[in-house]
Amino acid sequence: MRAVLAGVATFVFGLGAISVAHSGSRAEQILERFENANQCRDHVMVVAHRAGGLQDGKARFAENSMASLRNAIALGAEMVEIDVRRSGDGQLIVMHDSWLDRTTDCEGEVAARAMDELRKCRLVVEGTGAVTAEPVPTLQEFLAVAKGRILVNLDNKLETADLVDMVALARAMGMVEQVVVKANLWSPERVASVKATMAGVGQGFQFMPIMADDAVRDPVFVEAAGKAFAANAVEMITWRGDADKMTVSGGPLFSAKVKAASVRGNWHIWVDTHAIVNKPGGFLSGGRGDELAVAAGFPNEVFGFWVERGATMIQTDEPRAAIEWLAENGYRVPYADAPESVASAISEADVPAPTN
Repeated sequence: MRAVLAGVATFVFGLGAISVAHSGSRAEQILERFENANQCRDHVMVVAHRAGGLQDGKARFAENSMASLRNAIALGAEMVEIDVRRSGDGQLIVMHDSWLDRTTDCEGEVAARAMDELRKCRLVVEGTGAVTAEPVPTLQEFLAVAKGRILVNLDNKLETADLVDMVALARAMGMVEQVVVKANLWSPERVASVKATMAGVGQGFQFMPIMADDAVRDPVFVEAAGKAFAANAVEMITWRGDADKMTVSGGPLFSAKVKAASVRGNWHIWVDTHAIVNKPGGFLSGGRGDELAVAAGFPNEVFGFWVERGATMIQTDEPRAAIEWLAENGYRVPYADAPESVASAISEADVPAPTN
């Protein structure tokens, strides 16, 4: 555990008051809460999906863009989730699709273009079609802006072995603890396989298991997998079955037994309320997703529902709406510095010069 000294914030958990250190950079403060789930269960952390480009159901920024990253930091989100691929000449870039057509003004396969070619492509705001001034960012550029300000969840779109280079980059930049990587787990054999692979990545980064209720329903397995990786969070997926129905209980991964396991293991329960393209709303959260919370105007049935079932991390396309609802309902404990003070320090100078 890193030593983050000089100030103490008091959190109430159960019947007692528990103190955690809260000085240092914003990222250090977030890490303190991320690594101490049991001390911070009255604070729900917000993860901006693809860096968080939506507000009130409308795309304001291109996904996986520097603009969306800066906005997530300014809002006070704890983490951004981004997607990582490689350019044709092997550079790590931030891009969800394997094709450029949806998110840029270029066409064709990402892997067919060298970095100097990708620099000529401009990110597009999905839905409006507005072309921004931003080129496809490298992972290095993205991490440079995130450093000291926000955690970064890497959604690896490559092979598991490529995580070695991603984590090595973060380590070279002096921010390896800010990086969270993840993998789906569903059996003891899968746990052993992923564990062996992750051993080659080195030390210091955060690893998060992902579990989906079509394959995992046993709280004993959930707890064992969490222990195997000393996880600080476990991402839970509750599939939406019937498009006309919403989950009533949260499903087997949001049971009282799993919640108890999270307390014993001192890890966060993570829920995904963000949308999936061409899928019904709340596809990963039993029908209780961002569309219901924001477009339909029922945040209690989404954010409130999942918090009541133990979620202390919410990955969303609507970070502003989530943060506002959580704050209004007593689930956000202020940090030592205001989000505005973090955002004011962000400028184009944070971004390293393009490598090509």
